[in-house]
Amino acid sequence: MDKKTIIRTLERIALLMELQGENPFKVSAFRKAAQTLELDSRSLSEMDDPTKLKGIGAATGGVITDLLDRGESTLLMELEEQVPEGLVEMLQLPGMGGKKIAKLYAELGIETLDQLKDACEKNEVQKLAGFGAKTEEKILKELEQLASRPDRYPVWKLEPIVESLELLLKGHKSVQNASVAGSFRRTKETSKDLDFVIATTDVQAVKEVLKSTLDIEEMIADGDTKMSVALAKPERVDIDFRFVSEKEFASTLHHFTGSKDHNIRMRQLAKERNWKISEYGVEKENGAVTTYTSETEFYADFDLPFIPPAVRETGQELDRLDELEGLVQLEDIISDLHMHTTWSDGAHSLEEMIEGCIAKNYQLMVITDHSRYLRVANGLTPERLREQNQKIKELQKQYPDIHILSGTEMDILPDGSLDFDDDLLAELDFVIASIHSSFSQPQEKIMERLYAAVSNPHVDMIAHPTGRIVGERNGYDPDVEQLLQWAKEFDKIVELNANPYRLDLAVNWLERAQELGVKVAINTDAHHLDHLRFMDVGVRHAQKAWLKKDTIVNTWEPKKFLETLQK
Repeated sequence: MDKKTIIRTLERIALLMELQGENPFKVSAFRKAAQTLELDSRSLSEMDDPTKLKGIGAATGGVITDLLDRGESTLLMELEEQVPEGLVEMLQLPGMGGKKIAKLYAELGIETLDQLKDACEKNEVQKLAGFGAKTEEKILKELEQLASRPDRYPVWKLEPIVESLELLLKGHKSVQNASVAGSFRRTKETSKDLDFVIATTDVQAVKEVLKSTLDIEEMIADGDTKMSVALAKPERVDIDFRFVSEKEFASTLHHFTGSKDHNIRMRQLAKERNWKISEYGVEKENGAVTTYTSETEFYADFDLPFIPPAVRETGQELDRLDELEGLVQLEDIISDLHMHTTWSDGAHSLEEMIEGCIAKNYQLMVITDHSRYLRVANGLTPERLREQNQKIKELQKQYPDIHILSGTEMDILPDGSLDFDDDLLAELDFVIASIHSSFSQPQEKIMERLYAAVSNPHVDMIAHPTGRIVGERNGYDPDVEQLLQWAKEFDKIVELNANPYRLDLAVNWLERAQELGVKVAINTDAHHLDHLRFMDVGVRHAQKAWLKKDTIVNTWEPKKFLETLQK
């Protein structure tokens, strides 16, 4: 047991008591006890008896004793059973504290958000002392905004927020370490909110820079070890910041990365050793809490290899430890096979994209500008493509440290034909085929189009095979199982498009591709130099499907890759 767990338990009890309408002095006693422990700089092991501290009474001391002896609080469990969950949900509404919610519960029997809305619409809430018509109107407005919020945000909406926050935090002199946690770190396609764990020597300084930098719509909570905010733009996104010491960072990051099922399995392993895991370390049999310099060290203490966040989902990953060896890693990637330049709709020149790939230490790259059908993307005509092909061959002489292949992202047209003829395709090093139009066609027609591409001897890869955008559209409804069977039959590559908008193919189909022995490429589809960083997202998405290094063609040495293309 650690001190911060005790503090949070006391605070939780106080909140639930307040929602239940308990005596304010009793509620205050639990908050005072939590504050007493918070202000005491000593750890539990340095205290003779925390229940004897001034400010801790019989009731609060009993909870502390319960936690120290059994690792849980009977009082807290009883309160969580007694207090309707809907009352806790009402705390999401700005201006609705425990006392107001308790009054609504006691006088109107309101237990849920739906009941609160109904009471406001009937003008019952404004009749209560301390509320009034304006308060009732505000509650209805906040309920409407709460209902309009998406349950979960797609990864592409959160990715820019995470990137900017990590840059901000890691550039702060008082921050020793910082990382996003939660479902985003596990590379889930969507997340309900964001969690950050921050190791710092000066919590107040970090909080001030966050407050002054972020466009905050609402300050949800502002404590000594946690700050919760709701961003105003681009959409309301809730973010929890948790502040810890450097020695606690690895354990806290592991805890808040989750998943719940993964953490349960880890706690079971700890229990078998008579250990207890908390977010601040591992309490051993002698009562001492062990902290770790990294998650790798944390897992090693349990005789486990490092388990990547992306696979920490069901708890069953602990039964698949032998499969971790060979799992694709970012450092395994030595090529990117799909990118665009100013020749079509990219933001950077050929030279700039080449130098960007060299900066990534890639050994091979492919320039794949759009074909002529995609006019909105300034697609290349056959004449321009031949001109670019020649230019790439000239640039290869200037950049001998990387293999630069000439390619195209060629449209599969609505009628099932391909945008370039075979003679032109034969002049290229690498040909991508993809669908960008007529998504509403029947599946039978979509599959005719895909078959025309996958069976063509000059086509090397099918890009973003379903056309989906995460959280926004499902794509053009192909029979993916059949497509993978064809890819196996014709020995073609299928793409994992690493752009957070797409993450296409989805995890279940990547798993199936590997089962069938289909080759997969992780590509950024970069239209900007900055997009090359999407490779990291793609690799983590591949890890969720347990893809092996050998399945991913971008990990192959150039000689092996080029020989495979020639075949």
